[in-house]
Amino acid sequence: MHRLLRPVCILFLLWALTSTATASTLKEMYDIAPAQEGYDRYIELETGVTYSGGLLIGNVFHPATNELIGGEELDVCIIGNGAILDLQGEQLCISYCDNRLDIDDCVILNGNIRFRGINTYDHQVQPVGTVSHVTFYQPHDYGVRLQGAGAGVTLEWNLAVDVVETGFEWIYTTGYESSWLPTGSSFAPSGQPGFYGVPEVNDNWTFHSDSLLNADPMTHFVLLCEYG
Repeated sequence: MHRLLRPVCILFLLWALTSTATASTLKEMYDIAPAQEGYDRYIELETGVTYSGGLLIGNVFHPATNELIGGEELDVCIIGNGAILDLQGEQLCISYCDNRLDIDDCVILNGNIRFRGINTYDHQVQPVGTVSHVTFYQPHDYGVRLQGAGAGVTLEWNLAVDVVETGFEWIYTTGYESSWLPTGSSFAPSGQPGFYGVPEVNDNWTFHSDSLLNADPMTHFVLLCEYG
């Protein structure tokens, strides 16, 4: 090895080791985030760093018991600063609560963002928030899915590229797949605005590198019912 290349290689190795050591999961960043700016968790990420795994804020619905069970019901803000979120097939989801999720300025891979609410005799909860300046590259299922949500949600200045279709989605009350719930659309608001209201959608862009898929409007925007 040329002597002039050795310091460069050593510096590169140190940089790689440092980057690996300091990289975190999104859940780890959530757990250590302070309360700030009116949020229960204020997460500020680092430019260019990749954070792995998904995040669930709120609850899950148990169809056998008709109960909402699970996690913390908190207001969360994620300031991305150009960070990369590799969700690894999982979701960044605020679920079955009346709380807020705001996320800004990041790149999301291999997953999607979801706002999930419910309006039944037993439960009426609906999350709100903003998704802005987010680039989705090859997101799984959708870029953003509003499932039981709409009013109080703003989607603006986002770009979704090459969303990945993964088959039919499942009906949350049964767990069965439904052909009425296709995946593979960049933005999927609720098809029941009478229950959940209408989101504010401004200047979002979507593109598919496959020309046939790019010509199909359902790969860009689609309204989906919560029940299939």
